[in-house]
Amino acid sequence: MREGKFITLGIETSCDDTALALLEGPKTAIRDVISSQIADHSPFGGVVPELASRKHQEAFLPLLRSLFSKAGMTPDEVDLIAVTAGPGLMGSLLVGVMSAKALAQAWGKPLIGVNHLEGHIFANILAGTGLAPPFLCLIVSGGHTEIVLAKEEGKYALMGTTRDDAAGEAYDKAAKAMGLGYPGGPVIERLACGGNARAFDFPVALKDSREVEFSFSGLKTALRTAVQRIKDSGAGLPVADICASFQRAVTESLMRKARMAVRKTGVRRFAISGGVAANSSLREALESEAKRAGWEAFIPSRGYCTDNAMMIAAAGYSAFMRGERSDLSLAPDPSWEIWG
Repeated sequence: MREGKFITLGIETSCDDTALALLEGPKTAIRDVISSQIADHSPFGGVVPELASRKHQEAFLPLLRSLFSKAGMTPDEVDLIAVTAGPGLMGSLLVGVMSAKALAQAWGKPLIGVNHLEGHIFANILAGTGLAPPFLCLIVSGGHTEIVLAKEEGKYALMGTTRDDAAGEAYDKAAKAMGLGYPGGPVIERLACGGNARAFDFPVALKDSREVEFSFSGLKTALRTAVQRIKDSGAGLPVADICASFQRAVTESLMRKARMAVRKTGVRRFAISGGVAANSSLREALESEAKRAGWEAFIPSRGYCTDNAMMIAAAGYSAFMRGERSDLSLAPDPSWEIWG
């Protein structure tokens, strides 16, 4: 380790993005690189697991060389290797974990396995806004929709999750139903800007439930039904209005449960993370609620909302400093939970 510096190499391969990053200390970004697979999976309307793992294998070593070249650094300067070990797709996780173990052994560096969802929480720490526990975090992405209470770094309680689909998955399936392509979130957000959010009365599931819980399967069905009914009638599809109404229903669902989590815990620091946290409607709704109700809202930059290796490096650094360690027996766990 160089005087006064601690460098973490972060590795993220939980789904369809191969991402690597170099982080100094707890939150000083040095450089990150990413190889996206959107073009590979778009023809299928979603991620194909076997294809994702093969693409990770192809991308990893060229990306690693690119990272060190762009950073002007060498592996000798790395003090820790942090890698996503779960949850995620087994084949994708396996590429990242096995690569990290090989590098740790070859370079003689310590290794730490990181939970992908804890990484998303740490995206807010990277933002440098002074976020500190206790706080609530809504993790909302293609595979996850949870509200978590961060009691302290490394200690989390699950307030509630989805009964069925994640919000991000609902966006993808809604876009597919309208023939808008993959991924669905960005295109629906863009088209929603020109639509009427009240044109369609799409359901907000579980709005009367007293639990912090979500459901988006009914919303997907309602959208598909509306789309098919309009097509059967021979009328033109009002895509912008459908997108705006769908986005309004998702945002309302998320914010209803955010307010409930604050009431239940009394914690008024609220953060968001995950790919759907890049959505303007959700970001604006949280900012508005924070001003209205006196919350402290923490919203990471859009680049740190989607899967990235910088957040994995930050979570790994924190875990290492707390005394956690992994060894070469580290194995990926697609269903790894960290909620106490």
